Amino acid sequence: MVLPDNVLFQDGDGQKVRTDLMNKCNLHTILRLPTGIFYAQGVKTNVLFFTRSKTDKDNTPAVWIYDLRTNMPSFGKRTPFTRAHFDDFVAAYTAADRSKVADERWAVFTREEIKRKGDNLDMGLIADDKLVHHDDLPEPKLLAEEAIGELEGMEADLEEVLRLLEMG
Repeated sequence: MVLPDNVLFQDGDGQKVRTDLMNKCNLHTILRLPTGIFYAQGVKTNVLFFTRSKTDKDNTPAVWIYDLRTNMPSFGKRTPFTRAHFDDFVAAYTAADRSKVADERWAVFTREEIKRKGDNLDMGLIADDKLVHHDDLPEPKLLAEEAIGELEGMEADLEEVLRLLEMG
């Protein structure tokens, strides 16, 4: 099942759905996908792997999570998202003993750990290299100049797209 991020951590009905899913099914694996793969650019999605159980209570002993999102390139035309990007996930998912997989993107959380977080399944596994400490940031003037440069570059790209559309 493919779901947007907010379903993994949303309070209220979202929490009820997650709890019900983990009770009635064995939610054994979550694959955190790069941003914008299934939905619009900027929307984060996950693939949930589960099996329906014969009872309706306590069927998820633990959830394995693979983070294919953090510290990944921004995918698009210049950097396509290919089958090869799944190779490490497939190796971890199909391992005879998942606990012996040496991959920082792969971790397990017990049902008790998840309950302590209010059944929140938005588990971070690795530090995001894009997040920097505020002491490491350049001066605000430099940040503003960099932003202006990026906006001017985007404006030029959009003008080129318009020019190509008018020619077509």
